Amino acid sequence: MRKILTLLLLVASIAGNAADLERHVVLVVWDGMRPDFVNVTNTPALYALANRGVFFAHNHPAYVSSTEVNGTELATGDYPQRSWVIGNREFRPEINPLEAFSTESIEAMRKADQRGGYLGAPTLAEILQRQGYHTTIAGTKPVVLLQDHAERPADAPNVVLYEGHALPTNALPRLIHALGPFRDQGETKTNRDLWTTRSLTELFWSNNVPAFTVLWLAEPDNTQHATGLGSAQSLAAIRSSDDALAHVVAHLKVEGVYDTADIIVVSDHGFSTISTNINMVARLRRAGFRAFRQFDAPPAKGDVLLVGLGGSALLYVNEHDEKTIDGVIRFLQTDDAVGTIFSLHAHPGTFPLDAAMIHSPEAPDIVVSFRWTADRNENGAPGFIISESQGSNLTAITQKATHASLSPFDMHNILVAAGPDFREGYVDETPSGNVDVAPTILKILGVKSPQAMDGRVLSEALNSSDAKLPKVETKELHARATLPTGEWMQTLKISEVNGVRYLDEGTGQFIPKTSTKP
Repeated sequence: MRKILTLLLLVASIAGNAADLERHVVLVVWDGMRPDFVNVTNTPALYALANRGVFFAHNHPAYVSSTEVNGTELATGDYPQRSWVIGNREFRPEINPLEAFSTESIEAMRKADQRGGYLGAPTLAEILQRQGYHTTIAGTKPVVLLQDHAERPADAPNVVLYEGHALPTNALPRLIHALGPFRDQGETKTNRDLWTTRSLTELFWSNNVPAFTVLWLAEPDNTQHATGLGSAQSLAAIRSSDDALAHVVAHLKVEGVYDTADIIVVSDHGFSTISTNINMVARLRRAGFRAFRQFDAPPAKGDVLLVGLGGSALLYVNEHDEKTIDGVIRFLQTDDAVGTIFSLHAHPGTFPLDAAMIHSPEAPDIVVSFRWTADRNENGAPGFIISESQGSNLTAITQKATHASLSPFDMHNILVAAGPDFREGYVDETPSGNVDVAPTILKILGVKSPQAMDGRVLSEALNSSDAKLPKVETKELHARATLPTGEWMQTLKISEVNGVRYLDEGTGQFIPKTSTKP
């Protein structure tokens, strides 16, 4: 009798696991896509998906509003202070003691792994794989390595495709044999996106669609940087990403899993037109600070390393010299390019790093978001920012558009979801964020995270939700400093839902003293 009962329990367990594995979530990322470009003309497939499912009207990226930060946020469901990635480039002396490194670098990830781990939280792919689920991660950009970068044997079932490379490496030759090489195409990456999409849908999905899939497209980010928001080339790149989405939908139907698949389309960040390119290192040097983009030798106390990120910059002061930090902050508060200032330790007129959830273990001493306006560019797209674009990427100074600031045009991005677990034809006005995507996917798949996540389950958008909407609070933080030549004032606007914080925008202004001659 005991043997029969054990056998029945085993059969029930296998049946339960099989039912779980019939569930599918496909996460498609359009790099740099702004919500105001979603319409029936530009994005017919995405528009149809939004009408079939849920359009999140107030979605937010993490700050710093850039790719690797939000790639990590989408992977972990945590803000940078817990995930540990706060910029596309960062300075961590244990990885490189003289200069910043690219945070999507697999070499940096592996080096950090040897010292205990690269990220501060497990990723969706890792959590699901430990529960026996299969995953497939495919990206035109290496940012997808932040989901899964582990080395694996040749017969590993969980494949990662990143910028024309693969884990395991033996997966690549058959892709090239079937589709040809992974090539550039002028100033767009639409052909790379197509190659990656076809690799996923026609080859990786041909045996079985896994429980969790990521497809990360390089467009329209790449073309918007080069040709500007709303340009003919950028609109064509948006349509290319929409074609890729249509291709995904078609192949889910071919594989017979469309009715059991939830499709989530998100962008990593918004975008803005560049009003001015500045060289903040040069400005700091003129003000008397020893500022560098990289060190040629071990730095001295008080040396400042600046990492430019476009709409923001990270400043690391060697040995955290408080006198230098205080001087730099006072200088920044009088600079006409500066919008919002955060600091590791309390200083008058700054916000703490915690206010933006960027207090990571290797956090810089100062983080600056540059100024923005709501002016429109030549194509009618609103949103300009000042950009610190003098970094190691020499093409940056020729870019027409960028992101990474606290502008509302950078801090709002797309999120659309449709499928059996989501409500139909619903516009979700409740603030949401990229941080909520991971916990929502785990909820759909019935998997519990091994630790609490910063994000929330987007319960109001699920079919299982009741009519009660989450409580929304809006707040403003203010900071000011009185300086010899005037006053600095800054504001940070925040939305909160059930304790989850979303940054809406940040502004700052220096008001010089007016002369009062008798």
